[in-house]
Amino acid sequence: MQGENSLLIVNAGSSSIKAAVFPAASGDRPLLTATVERIGSSDAKSEIRGADGKTVSTGAPAVSDLQTHNDACVWLLQTLQSLTGGYFAAAGHRVVHGGTDFVAPVLVDDTVLEALDRLVPLARTHQPHNLAAIRAVSSAFPDLPQIACFDTAFHATIPAESRTIALPREIIEKGVRRYGFHGLSYQWIASRLPPDATQGKTIVAHLGNGASLCGMVGGVSQATTMGFTPLDGLVMGERPGLTDPGAVLFLFEELGMTTDQVRQILFKESGLKGISGLSNDMRVLMASDAPAAKLAIDVYTHRIVREIGAIAAEIGGVDALVFTAGIGENAAAIRAAVVEGCGWLGCSLDSSANEKAASCISASGSRMTAHVIPTNEEAVIADAMRRLLNGL
Repeated sequence: MQGENSLLIVNAGSSSIKAAVFPAASGDRPLLTATVERIGSSDAKSEIRGADGKTVSTGAPAVSDLQTHNDACVWLLQTLQSLTGGYFAAAGHRVVHGGTDFVAPVLVDDTVLEALDRLVPLARTHQPHNLAAIRAVSSAFPDLPQIACFDTAFHATIPAESRTIALPREIIEKGVRRYGFHGLSYQWIASRLPPDATQGKTIVAHLGNGASLCGMVGGVSQATTMGFTPLDGLVMGERPGLTDPGAVLFLFEELGMTTDQVRQILFKESGLKGISGLSNDMRVLMASDAPAAKLAIDVYTHRIVREIGAIAAEIGGVDALVFTAGIGENAAAIRAAVVEGCGWLGCSLDSSANEKAASCISASGSRMTAHVIPTNEEAVIADAMRRLLNGL
């Protein structure tokens, strides 16, 4: 293939696809970013932005071009390749679940794809869409190398006592264990830790519609709040986080719900959305005077503070706290509430720095420092692609 000069990054969700184009040689800033939202609906839409963040005019695709993940992916590939004026050297994908076998980025072939298919039961709401994007790219560009990067891989270093779920041995042996997620985000943060945290003990709070904590020692994952699935741990936009399994049994046994109904509640109707009855969007809740909206926010921050305490105990203390992702990077009031709740750990806030989302938001003399570091999962994938391609 002549003129190969860029890398395509694809992140496929249940109703959306995010994509980015990075230079093939080096760099952690994309040349182009693109999103397709509401795939399959009559109001499906797309947007492409340049390196300067400004919208690139491409002419709106027909709604019929955005009715399936395959259609949307093909349209994205063709449009982005046309805008770059060259060829893609490879396509890289965020894949949520790598199980126990995939703990590093891998070049995708039929054998790998079959193995990832077998992991679908471990991540039914995410994995099928990730794999559908890989198949769509393969169908449109059969000769294009594809590389999978895994959200679970960063947590492969968690010790056995932390990853083991206390169920019967025969169930544990079927792969039921704590895996952890958001690993690509945590990998980026680990590479950008401030000096006081690089060799120390750090808790990273990835706070978005999906939310989790990761406890790192020397930049290596030792504990995380998400478990066998992305349902565990913190309260999230639409997921409940840590929940008594007896409550789930109650839905089945006393309320007569079906598996599909319970799955819908756990993945789409709980968390901030469920408590507030209003929205899963933190911005909407923070602007609301409704008591249920305030309760949702209070429960959200309470759980974060509680789980920070648990992670601190697990890793033997904490030197630094890092906020990242949509809420972590943009919601000053949430950061303030969390830091206030962590006062017992010796953390105090610089309110002015917090309002500006400065890189360091803790007060001078604070024993535990607090930071805001924007995440960049796509750059992690691009870097992994470069390493793998250079080894081919």
